Amino acid sequence: MTRPFNFAEGEYYHLYNRGTEKRNIFLTPANYQRFMTLLFLSNSIRPVDLEEVGSHLTQVIHLDRGEPIVAIGAYCLMPNHFHLLVRETSSGGISKFMQKVTTGYTMYFNKLNRRTGGLFQGKFKAEHAADDRYLKYLFAYIHLNPAKLVNPLWREKGIDAEGRKYIKAYAYSSYQDYLSDRKESAILSRSAFPEYFADARAFESEMDEWLDFSREA
Repeated sequence: MTRPFNFAEGEYYHLYNRGTEKRNIFLTPANYQRFMTLLFLSNSIRPVDLEEVGSHLTQVIHLDRGEPIVAIGAYCLMPNHFHLLVRETSSGGISKFMQKVTTGYTMYFNKLNRRTGGLFQGKFKAEHAADDRYLKYLFAYIHLNPAKLVNPLWREKGIDAEGRKYIKAYAYSSYQDYLSDRKESAILSRSAFPEYFADARAFESEMDEWLDFSREA
């Protein structure tokens, strides 16, 4: 399917895709780590050689990867899909970045699980965050995705304190990066996005408001 828009420098986009036939694409913690490592290493004009540098993010964040080709503001990896909030910072950057990420992960996953063929459901999907309100909403939408793992009907029934704790502790999203710096924060380029959240408390308050809003709605 052809997108109704072209990626443009300086613009923001929600990128996502799921496993073919809705299959799980992350089966182990190591799978999640490999994808996160790719988010960091693929954000460069240089080719990626994971066999040489290792598969864990902590093994590669010290490397000089060169000039980034996109800016990542948020991400969340779910068992059978992923979400990214990205800004195009160089011509063709998003397409090059996503090609490197998905190809690199598919090669890794197929080799590990002795399978062949495509892993993802066609080309990655993209939505243009054309206005400020929608862009800010995407930070909540992406970071609150793990709520589905606690209760698939959380939007209708709400989510309890344990569920909120689970979302905040979820290791495979950038939620914790907005609460405090960690090694995985190297994936993000927060300065390339509007400063919606003055500090960790403001971010957490915003997420809680969306959880409460969904329950009330």
